[in-house]
Amino acid sequence: MLEIKSNDEKNPARILVIGVGGAGNNAVNRMIDENVEGVELIAINTDKQALSLSRATTKVQIGEKLTKGLGAGAKPEIGASAVEENREEINDIIKDADMVFVTCGMGGGTGTGAAPIVAEIARNLGILTVGVVTKPFSFEGKPRMANATNGIAKLRENVDTLIVIPNDKLLQICDKRTSIPDALKKADEVLQQGVQGVTDLINKPGLINLDFADIQTVMRDKGIAHIGIGHGSGDNKAVDAIKSAMDSPLLETTVNGASDIIVNFSGNVGIVEAYDAITYLSEVAGEEANIIFGTVDNDVAGEDVSITIIATGLEDVEKGNVVGSTKAAPKAPTFGISTPTASVSMPTMPNLGGAKKATPVPLNLGNEPAMPQETPHQMPESSMGGGANQNLKIPDFLKRS
Repeated sequence: MLEIKSNDEKNPARILVIGVGGAGNNAVNRMIDENVEGVELIAINTDKQALSLSRATTKVQIGEKLTKGLGAGAKPEIGASAVEENREEINDIIKDADMVFVTCGMGGGTGTGAAPIVAEIARNLGILTVGVVTKPFSFEGKPRMANATNGIAKLRENVDTLIVIPNDKLLQICDKRTSIPDALKKADEVLQQGVQGVTDLINKPGLINLDFADIQTVMRDKGIAHIGIGHGSGDNKAVDAIKSAMDSPLLETTVNGASDIIVNFSGNVGIVEAYDAITYLSEVAGEEANIIFGTVDNDVAGEDVSITIIATGLEDVEKGNVVGSTKAAPKAPTFGISTPTASVSMPTMPNLGGAKKATPVPLNLGNEPAMPQETPHQMPESSMGGGANQNLKIPDFLKRS
């Protein structure tokens, strides 16, 4: 099901990014380096010295009585107890937020123990809560991985949507010359791109805008998620861009079987190009996926396009493979539009090419998972028949007099 949203004015949502522990604090600093707009950044830590290095606008030292400002010693139970000392303070800081991203590196003490409780505080306030976490490298040992696995399970119980980035995936996109800080920054890019994609959709103007209600539809109580950004140029730019966004090399997820997907077009894209790209996405995700797309204006001219996708409602993942799926192989979507040879006209829609392109943050895209249909897509005739129940939703901006 394809849905097009349009509106003229929106009240900006209050979106927070909360980095918990050392890795979470580093991710927040990375977002400051990249000038991510439209969010408030908060750093939480038990380690007073590490917290002093954070450039977040709001800092919270947790568990001062318990840890004396010396950290959690890689013990998640210490991190959990520490954050309880400051539960009221954290509640007061976030209580008016509309959306909270909680980010940390799982496996240590503060992030693993405290992040699930920070998420619990947010969710108990009715705030849309998203977790973005990393799993340790396999060479860090079984105890740390066991801590991470337990921490992820607890966090999942307290978030609406969860994105997990295995650090081992970094080894697939880095070479021997890549430094450890540079490699870890690549993992931070997933959080950065996801946050920027959401804030752009909500707060930046565009011909086809989304509102916060759309974000909630896609991300509220939806479990495992996939976030990706891709860009393309040339004759097949929109399809190339969406393939890149679907193939996010640092995640264990794909869009296959997603229940809800947001697609954000940024740059010069026409209606036929948008249709081709979303058709391709729908074929991979499955025809039951609820797809909502929007466009945002940018201040950089160009003929290229960048696309951000957020896919939710995915199955659990284990060792890089989607497991537990009972869905049939995806079929071509039905939008109620006849094939080009049929004598049925498509609705007249405005060209989306007026938007200008901002330079997207690059994702180092790998070769997995392989996307089907590398040749230009031909819509099968059997899937395009315009039945009585196959109606394209008319966008609001076309209904206006």
